[in-house]
Amino acid sequence: MQDYANKTIKELASECKSVEDVHEMMKNLFKDTIQEVFEAEIDTQLGYKKHSSEGDNTGNSRNGYSQKTIKTKFGNSELKVPRDRNGEYEPQIIKKYETTANGLEDQIIALYAKGMSTRDIESHMNDIYGIDVSPTMVSKVTDKIMPLISEWQSRPLDRVYPIVLLDAIHFKVRKDNRIINKAAYSVLGISMSGQKEILGIWIGENESASFWLGVCTDLKNRGVEDILIACKDGLSGFSEAIQSIFPQTEIQLCVIHQIRNSMKYVSYKEQKQVMADLKKVYQALTIEEAELAFNDFKEKWGKKHPIIVRSWETNWIELTAYFSYPPDIRRMIYTTNIIEGYHRQLRKVTKTKTAYPTDEALRKIIYLATIEASKKWTMPVRGWKECISQLAIHFEDRLKPELSA
Repeated sequence: MQDYANKTIKELASECKSVEDVHEMMKNLFKDTIQEVFEAEIDTQLGYKKHSSEGDNTGNSRNGYSQKTIKTKFGNSELKVPRDRNGEYEPQIIKKYETTANGLEDQIIALYAKGMSTRDIESHMNDIYGIDVSPTMVSKVTDKIMPLISEWQSRPLDRVYPIVLLDAIHFKVRKDNRIINKAAYSVLGISMSGQKEILGIWIGENESASFWLGVCTDLKNRGVEDILIACKDGLSGFSEAIQSIFPQTEIQLCVIHQIRNSMKYVSYKEQKQVMADLKKVYQALTIEEAELAFNDFKEKWGKKHPIIVRSWETNWIELTAYFSYPPDIRRMIYTTNIIEGYHRQLRKVTKTKTAYPTDEALRKIIYLATIEASKKWTMPVRGWKECISQLAIHFEDRLKPELSA
């Protein structure tokens, strides 16, 4: 059988004089193979081969063919789908209502995952394969990953995450014939082994305590029993929500975001001086040293920049939580740089898109970009061995069961 197949391929290849001939040969081979699979499927369905006497008086029989055009990587192929009189046969290799082959669908999804617009995908498919792929078809193909997204978003999680980082990335989405701003709220967990993992993505217009309560409840329902440290940007309502679901979690507000927000109120000429004085606060060795530096900052800048002082005073407890830990842990939690790196990966994919037609369209591209980005997260975060040892000392009772597991 193998020799016969090789001989047939050689015979076909000997007739090819150009790349176009090879392409046509592959197209015909694909078509003939699919046709043979159809015949095998209906043989199995009916329980006997074509023209076999075993089918006499069985109550069902073949009933000709229906024509079907399928888009493939080799172009359009005209197929003949077998029919049976009772209408029981359902083709499996290419489903009844499918108009594309799986390989082509995979390619469309891969192009979509790289941020290509539906118009670009349409042009690419026409240039490479000579087939028309409409925006509606691209949408239908990519819709097939929606069950995967639901499964991913509801998958079971670890019992304990030593560190969780939260941040938002904003996009424009169409709603009721207008474009509005929406945020994709990402939760990135660092596992006991130091691996980064996106625990989930939630899309919403406005953050609030009730919104974050839903997020925290979702994490708990998926198996998370404890979060040691949560690092966040200034997410409204998050602190109240997480304290109600994970009351032992210590919260660290991103110092870098706080500084950026502070600099919005400072003239260009003064920014260098103000920044230098704030560095004395957040780069202090102890909380006592930080408090002294902040008192000096208030005396020097309080009258000129009262908004900055009030903001630091309001957020002081969450801004200075990292002083409770050794330097290795401090470097990891005083900023949300780890999750911002992930968001930069998302921006590479989404930067060409001005607005998304629906939340689902946005969810699809974020999911695909997340799966692609996470393929590179094969190593623990830098310095994790030192951090987990120190965390085990600091949170002894809460980490001991995990370490012995």
